[in-house]
Parts: sequence; C-alpha cells; structure tokens
Amino acid sequence: MAKRRSVVMDYLVYLLVRVVVCVLQMLSLRAACGAANGLAWLAYYLDRRHRLVADDNLRQAFPGRYTDAERDQLVRAVYRHFFTLLMEMLHTNRRFTLSTWHRHFKLINGAPVLEMVLARRPVLMVTGHLGNWELGGYYMCMAGFPMCAIARRLDNTFLDAFLRQYREHTGQQILDKNDDFDRIQAVLAQGGMLATLGDQDAGQRGLFVDFCGRPASTHKAIALLALEYNVPLAVLGVIRTGGPLEYETIIEDFILPEDYQGQPDAVRAITQRFTTALERLINRHPEQYFWLHRRWKHQPKAKRAKKAA
Repeated sequence: MAKRRSVVMDYLVYLLVRVVVCVLQMLSLRAACGAANGLAWLAYYLDRRHRLVADDNLRQAFPGRYTDAERDQLVRAVYRHFFTLLMEMLHTNRRFTLSTWHRHFKLINGAPVLEMVLARRPVLMVTGHLGNWELGGYYMCMAGFPMCAIARRLDNTFLDAFLRQYREHTGQQILDKNDDFDRIQAVLAQGGMLATLGDQDAGQRGLFVDFCGRPASTHKAIALLALEYNVPLAVLGVIRTGGPLEYETIIEDFILPEDYQGQPDAVRAITQRFTTALERLINRHPEQYFWLHRRWKHQPKAKRAKKAA
C-alpha cells in the first residue's frame, strides 16, 4: 500500500520551488547559466550516489573510450548541462515568441515528418533523456504543429500543475502515460502528433534490446502503437549546439511500420531500431545524456542467475 502523502508538506515544497524559481527568473539568462555552473559544481561533490552511477554507466557503455580523468570530466559536463537546461526552461517563456523562436531552433532532416503531418498521417516522435527533450514539443507547437506528449504525473500535485503550465504554454497537451490511454489512441486515430520518451527502464517484464552494448529493458508500447495504428516513428534529439537556448532538432531515423508488417518479431525489430538510433545520437553528444539514471537497472533473469552462480 502506497504511503499517504502530506498535502501540507507538498504545498510547502511547492512554495519553496516557486520562491527559488522567482529568484532565478530575476536573473538574466547569462547570469542564470553562470549560476548553473556553480550549482553543477556543488551537486557533483554532494551527490555522490548519482555521480558514481554516471561514472559506472559511462565506463560500461564506452569501454576503453575514456581514461578515468576524461570520464570524470564528462560526468562534470553532464551536471553542467542539466543545470543549464533547468535555467533555460525558466527563461523559455520570455525568450520564445512567434517572431524569435526560429533564432533558437533548427530542424535537421525534418522533411519526412513534415510530409506525414501535411498528409494528416499520425506521427510518433520518440526521443530520450538527451539534450533538452522538454523543448521539443514546446518548439513544434510554436512552429505551428500542435502535438501531445506522454508523461507521468508528478506525485506532488501542486508541482505537477506548475510544470504543466510550462509544458502547455504553446498549446502542447500532456497526456498521462497511465490514465490517458484512450486519449492517446484518439490522437493517433485522428492523425495527430504524439511524443514520448523511449529510453526508460521498463522493469523485469520489459523487452530487452541492446543499448550501448548491454541489454536494456524497454517499453514495448511504442512499437505496438506503431504497428496497430500504422504510425511512423520519428527518432529525434533536441541537441544544444552553442550557447544557452541554441538547439537543433535532429531527426536521426524515420521508421515506417509497413516495412515490418508480417515479420514474426516486428515489435522487437522496431524497438531495437529506435533504441539504436537514440544510441547514435548519444554517442555523438555523450555530455548531454542523463547518465545519472539507472538505465540498465533490470537485466534478463537468465543473465542475473548466471552472474550469481
């Protein structure tokens, strides 16, 4: 049975976050990013557990690619990237307008997606915890392409509502991955655009595919939706290319479900393909991937049993 949350404590946490956000929004974007570097330095030293997780992930994902010193510098860069990302989110509403958004974004290899959208065929955008994934839907809606994104609601309902205001500022709709399946189906059936993360650990019952040389539990729902609703997958990354809020949205792969119809293991093939496409993006920009999370938390049972023996 889940532990009952304290509404009072949740609200106090929410108020504290709002105060911090207000202070940071008083700064210029340049000053805020300077503060992000200081916070990243502090978090690197205080957050030993995640620092070690990131180091271990990098060592196993890229064996022999980095020395210990180089790997340590890369972990520091990961902290800097994600604190800078946070500051960018706080300033996005001010910087992004109908007349300025194109200064901050470029769309690379986007022709297949635009063709599908203009033909009113649904498209499922698949990304990972890479670059600034939150800006993807924000940008597409600002550019005139309405879309929905699948996300898990935060346990703190006050913070969830606050984050939702940011995410839906330009017209994007947030659908809960657990409670809004009917709405997800409706978006695809009506030829809409849907975005989701494809690099989340799916537990012991997930589909294990290769990711950076190791089996990674991955949700099957993405491939199942693509096959059932005949939805193409656009695998992408929103990659920082320069200073704050300078990004490219790179379409790394475009997967047509009809190419896999009739194959005996189509779900596995599609899941492996979009996972490999994400891996290519991560290989080119490892400092922008969230190595602090346990992507390989679960392993196939047979492998775990063999390791124990």
